[in-house]
Order: sequence, then C-alpha cells, then structure tokens
Amino acid sequence: MNFARQTAIVGIGATEFSKNSGRTPMQLATECSLAACEDAGIDPTQINGVSVFSAEKNTEIEVARNLGIPELTFFSMINHGGGAPGGVIQQAAMAVHAGVADYVLVYRAFNERSWHRFGSGVQGRHQSPEAFDVSFSWSSPFGLLTPAQWVAIFATRYMHEYGAVSEDFGRIAVADRKHAATNPAAFFYEQPITLEDHQNSRWIAEPLHLLDCCQESDGGQAMIVTTLDRAQDLSHPPAIIAAAAQGVAQDQHMMKSYYREDITGIPEMGVVARQLWEATGLGPADIQTATIYDHFTPLALPQFEEFGFCGRGEAKDFIKDGNIELGGGLPINTNGGQLGEAYIHGMNGVAEAVRQIRGTAVNQVPDVTNVLVTAGTAVPTSGLILTTEA
Repeated sequence: MNFARQTAIVGIGATEFSKNSGRTPMQLATECSLAACEDAGIDPTQINGVSVFSAEKNTEIEVARNLGIPELTFFSMINHGGGAPGGVIQQAAMAVHAGVADYVLVYRAFNERSWHRFGSGVQGRHQSPEAFDVSFSWSSPFGLLTPAQWVAIFATRYMHEYGAVSEDFGRIAVADRKHAATNPAAFFYEQPITLEDHQNSRWIAEPLHLLDCCQESDGGQAMIVTTLDRAQDLSHPPAIIAAAAQGVAQDQHMMKSYYREDITGIPEMGVVARQLWEATGLGPADIQTATIYDHFTPLALPQFEEFGFCGRGEAKDFIKDGNIELGGGLPINTNGGQLGEAYIHGMNGVAEAVRQIRGTAVNQVPDVTNVLVTAGTAVPTSGLILTTEA
C-alpha cells in the first residue's frame, strides 16, 4: 500500500442524528460536507475529488454544485452499503497519493428513518432477470425478507457451534449504549441499558432482540482526505491512514452467504484483517480502541476472531467483564456505535476513530496511537487503521 502513512483524514463534519431530520438528504449531505471543510480549515473550492457509496443518492455532481466546487478530477463509488466506509477512504487515499486529486470529499447522508427504512425488507422489491435482483430469489421465497432475518441464520449457527447465548450478543449492545449515554451527539444520550433490558426487549427475528438491531437514523457524516504533506498546514493533527483495505471471500453473497461449508465466521473480514496487519506490521496488541461495525450484535463477535483478538468461537469470553468498555482491554464504539449514536452506514464510526486519534473524543481512551475501524459484515467489506505515527 504505497499510500500507507502518506495520507490522512484531516476534516470531519456531521449533522445532528435524529429520527426525522425535516430536511432533504441533499441538504444533509451539503451541511455535513461544509462542516468537514470548516473542520479541516479548507474552502470547498479546494476539493477536486469525491468518493461515495453506490447506495448514496446525493450524487457527486449535485453535491459539488451545492458546495460551489468548480471542478472534479476524481470521483468514484464503492458498492454494498455498510461495507463501503473503508473502501471510500481507500479510494480517496489512493487518489490523493497518486496526484489525481488534492482534497477528496467522502460523505454519506440519508433519511433512513423518516424516508426509506432499510429494515423494512425487500418484499416490495422490483424483480428482474438482472443478477442482483435474481440473488434475492435464493432466500426470499423462504421468508427471509429483512436484514434481521438474514443475520438470524448466521447467529443461530454461531450459537449452535460455539455455545454462545443471547446474553453474549447483548453485551455488545450494553457496551454501545453505555458509551452513547455520555455522548451528547448520540441519539441515545443519557439512555444506557442493562443486560436485563436487552433480554426483555421484543423479538425481531429470533435469536435477535430489538436491542440487537441498529437504529434507523436520519443524518449525514462527511470527511476530507489529503496527503500528509498538505495535512501539516491544516487545522488539526492528521489522522494518518496507516492502511485501508477491502475484502471479498469465496462464494460471497450479499448478506446471505449461506452456501459456504462454515457460516460461523466472516472470511471477507479475514481478507481485510490480513491486509491491514501485513501493510502496517501491527497486530491486535497494538490497537488501543476500535470501532466495530455493529448493525446487528451477533456479527460483531466473529470480527474479534477474524482480527485475531481471540480464537475462533472465543469472542463470547473476550467481551465479558467489561473488556470492550472504557477501561477494558479493547474499548469499542466509544461514540455509542450504530446501536447507540446513529446508523450512518458506519461513517460516524470512522469519524469517532479520527476523534480518538486527535484526543478529542467525548469518551477518550488514554494514550491512543492506533485505531481499528471495521465496515459492514455479511457483505463485501472493508476496514482501516488510523494512527498518530507517520
């Protein structure tokens, strides 16, 4: 990775996170992008690159027009929703390192609660002979119509194979909500939960309770990527991109990779982990805090295993006794994650990693040098490591 430790995230900006923004997604995208520019100390006219999710409906040309960006010399899209955060940062880093852009804007903005709700399922989805549409036919006729139902299959097998129980998944939710409770930007600010609350929450798709499922949120999050040389003259210490990687594994499906011999792991996350460790020379012991993609709690556990924080099937023990909370061995999602702060397709997790590197997080972990960020699970995915060390 020739961009490793040569590029950085230099600006972050967000709207408020709510259940009804009262504004269009375009306005949210514009607001968070302007905030990221202000945070970086640059004018929007200095941006000449954009990298976004293919799921992003606010196109680069519309956002560029609204921001007053005179021209773009680089623009790209990464597929697969929540799997994209590390990928768009990787694209931005490669672009500025290669010299095809000076400052690249990355953003994600939507009304995913007050407008279209991802959790509502695909039962009304348009069908066609196109490959992506056909892929739903392997699961939809059997009643697997919503993301929670898709994840329930993985969770059930993981429980059977390794003896995990619902309370183990609940510990992810409790840690996230504990951190969100002290984060004024979090939707669930001052609303922690207990493991008993988790167990008493209603079933969504057994074994998933309501509190195993991420929020549906309105909001926007943006950031600015540039070279480390340019970063030296900007407003904040740079969050240096030590590495960024993407991963697809054998026989990958979108959220429904049920045809593998073993469905208890996340091999595509293993592909990402291998690249990040090899590119940086780091390992699990070198990470002080992480933002772990938490759209559904059962898929958080195998991520610890894929990155080597614990052995296969041992995550249920790794996360016990406050180990993933502030003061523990690996505090995760110190902003509250997607369960506690907001669901912005993981982009708010990247922003929290930047704050941890800067030392400005509300729930700051002491002596942070390296932060791991993971992206969406059960889909083609990505990840990155941010660092203070060039």
